Amino acid sequence: MQECNTALNLTTSTASDRLPLYLRSLLEVMGYTREQLLAHLQELRINFTKYDHPVVLTVEAQAKYVGDVGSALSKNLFLKDKKHRYYIISALPETKVDLKVLSQRLGLGKGGLRMAPEEALGEILQVPLGCVTPFALANESARNVSLILDQGFKSQESCIFHPLANDTSISLQAKDLNKYLMSIGREPAYVDLEANPRVGKDQPPDLAALVPSESIDLPDSTEKIGSLESLPQHHIPADPKPKEVKAKPTKAPAKVEKAKDKSLVGSIPPVPFSDAGQFVEEILDKTSALLLAEITGDSIKQHGEQLGSVVSKTIRKHLSAELKNLAVMFKNTAYTEGFSAGIHYQPKRV
Repeated sequence: MQECNTALNLTTSTASDRLPLYLRSLLEVMGYTREQLLAHLQELRINFTKYDHPVVLTVEAQAKYVGDVGSALSKNLFLKDKKHRYYIISALPETKVDLKVLSQRLGLGKGGLRMAPEEALGEILQVPLGCVTPFALANESARNVSLILDQGFKSQESCIFHPLANDTSISLQAKDLNKYLMSIGREPAYVDLEANPRVGKDQPPDLAALVPSESIDLPDSTEKIGSLESLPQHHIPADPKPKEVKAKPTKAPAKVEKAKDKSLVGSIPPVPFSDAGQFVEEILDKTSALLLAEITGDSIKQHGEQLGSVVSKTIRKHLSAELKNLAVMFKNTAYTEGFSAGIHYQPKRV
């Protein structure tokens, strides 16, 4: 465990404003990291205690490592309504959250809320499974996500959340959580989540003001690239547990002396994204090239303090689709290699 109370001597209004322009632009594309979040808390002079532990996906698993430190744990739900508006519900573990009641209180009807799809974690919150917390709202992509906090947090001396990574937990006071939220332009909204007020013609939904004003449309997750288009994407197994994988150079596949189905082998071209390290390098190369092309002496003179915003828009415009394509290619390549290996694997007969 590590207690952090050091403050950096920086004076601008938000964490992203304190970064160099090119890093600010990159952050909007790639999302905040744990280290950047913790640095932001230090800049805000927020004291917190940091606990490192194995990856956990549930409150029960987290409690095994930090359940006895004297801070209240939290359960966090990522929800969506029928109009593709998203919500984070952050509550004490013992608080009973009835989605039907909450849906009515928001003015969405009894069945208006459901769990958000897993792909929304990466697209909107930019966090892996098990990392939904109020801290995920730091990313620009989550600007239209509504946050509803359990009023029970206000009576706790301190609370524990994952800081964008579920192999770490941090404990901080509720008032400091408010301070963080306000630093990213969020007004904390604490609600009695167990209340069940009557909703009717003369009694409007009491939480209607917390419904986001804008919907969020996810990109088509079934998008396919090139010759991988015909592969059955829905058979790709989903691993619910995030794992740390060290990049290793891929070994050249053994030569196949006899191929029973040459047409199938020929239809799968070599793709340079089978190596995680090379995949990351490709993203960094493309991003760096675009940043260097945009940040010039002339552009600095022309845009001045607005250069960060200009570069950010340019990166989003030119890299968004390409990075999505790279990600899909990486996913498809992993599947294709397994698919191809399965086709050519011949079990020994006994």
